Amino acid sequence: MTIISNRKKLLFIMNPKSGVMLAPKYMSEIITGFSKSGYLSNVLMTEAKGDARAFASEYAKDADLVVVSGGDGTFNEVVDGLLAAGLKTPIGYIPSGSTNDFAGSLGLPKNIFECVNTIITGKPVPVDIGSFNGRYFSYVASFGAFTSATYSVPQNLKNIFGHAAYVMGGIKEITELKPIHAKFTSDKDTSHARVYEGDYVIGAVCNSRSIGGILHLENLGVDMSDGQMEVLLIKMPKDIIQLSETAVSMLGGTFLSNQIESFTTSSLEVEIENDIHWTLDGEYEEGSSSCEIKIFPSAIQVIK
Repeated sequence: MTIISNRKKLLFIMNPKSGVMLAPKYMSEIITGFSKSGYLSNVLMTEAKGDARAFASEYAKDADLVVVSGGDGTFNEVVDGLLAAGLKTPIGYIPSGSTNDFAGSLGLPKNIFECVNTIITGKPVPVDIGSFNGRYFSYVASFGAFTSATYSVPQNLKNIFGHAAYVMGGIKEITELKPIHAKFTSDKDTSHARVYEGDYVIGAVCNSRSIGGILHLENLGVDMSDGQMEVLLIKMPKDIIQLSETAVSMLGGTFLSNQIESFTTSSLEVEIENDIHWTLDGEYEEGSSSCEIKIFPSAIQVIK
């Protein structure tokens, strides 16, 4: 009993329906690995949206480490729960979703057992977190083409086709482009405030090197702990030639088209049509005519 009581406490939150549902098959091996490293694990399985947030908020205060197994949406909920409870408990991430943008941006392994080893042997690093009208997000708040594919593609298709399901959804959306009028005020009330206004087909505020596994942002110089977020705005193409040129630039990751605006910011005010819905880390977020986006530097610690 003395040995058990002296062990470090690990809160393990798993979404068993995430991705191709591979992680639950190796639950015994995963927990054994942590046990051999001196952790006493408390395992909680999500059953519905919001469970991971509630688990983190209620139980993480008694844990030395929180480990998340799931997709970006599950990770988002855990982060939201921790920050809402005022906690900075280190987080270990075993990405098991269909795309795993956040994990890929951090350079985390794709193999489950390599992830476990990273969590055991790695060190916590600070990572910035954003908020959208008060709701936290880990790596992206976005609207327009491609973005709704992350929450509109049925879960069974995500499980079967994985990343390809998002690509198919994104291709469908790009053939149905509609202009969205919006005004963006960056770093308001500062000496370097800027205003962007126009008709856009995509808007994204992100702290990630990819969005939906479709848009790759490495060339924007993303730093996930610099206190800044990258803003990417794609204007509505005027004709098929402009659409083609913009698409090539976007999908190729160069973002050199005249139709593309990009900049960094620590805060952003967005005035937009009220019925335009957003995506936060792949999850649906109801639209609002006025959106306030902020960044919280080094808000969490992720082991890598």
